[in-house]
Amino acid sequence: MFLVGLTGGIASGKSTVAAMLSKFDNEIIDADEIAREVVLPGSDGLSMVVAEFGPQILEEDGSLSRAELAKLVFEDTEKRLTLEGILHPLIRARTLERISQSQSEIVIYIVPLLVEAKLDYPFDLVVTIEAGSENQIKRLVENRGMISEDATARIAAQATEPERVARADVRIDGALDLNDLETEVSKLWIQIQALAEAKAHHGKN
Repeated sequence: MFLVGLTGGIASGKSTVAAMLSKFDNEIIDADEIAREVVLPGSDGLSMVVAEFGPQILEEDGSLSRAELAKLVFEDTEKRLTLEGILHPLIRARTLERISQSQSEIVIYIVPLLVEAKLDYPFDLVVTIEAGSENQIKRLVENRGMISEDATARIAAQATEPERVARADVRIDGALDLNDLETEVSKLWIQIQALAEAKAHHGKN
């Protein structure tokens, strides 16, 4: 198996790149989806979060209110670290389970907080999507309805572009128009295939 870590800041274009990569022969695992899975109603994860932060973080139907939880932890480092201490081990265990169960020769793991969480997964290649903070703010305001100050704060709370680039093997410009971005993603896929084939060949020798 060849494991690719796909990261990047908020509104950098990760989902767009992932959608383009999904057209090829691989399995895509999304860290955000797994993060939602581990706090579904009835899960141990949700019970642990409620025990720590109280029932006010629940919706009327018993599901997690991400908005309420975000209010509690976004500006409180201690609470955020407590939440991460609960969720990260659950997310890690579920992720490694998904990776180990995959039948695909190439697995692409979309993980926004690859740098921040200091993930030590056995990545064969790390790719970061970078669009520049001005483009990120513009997208957050126009596409997600954030005010500029909130968008700026969300970006500031994440790792910086230089920090992500230092961890990555490949940088993709998420500010490109869709046609140019698709060209870059196609080149990336050719690179991934070549590296995966080389790894498989080396493993047979």
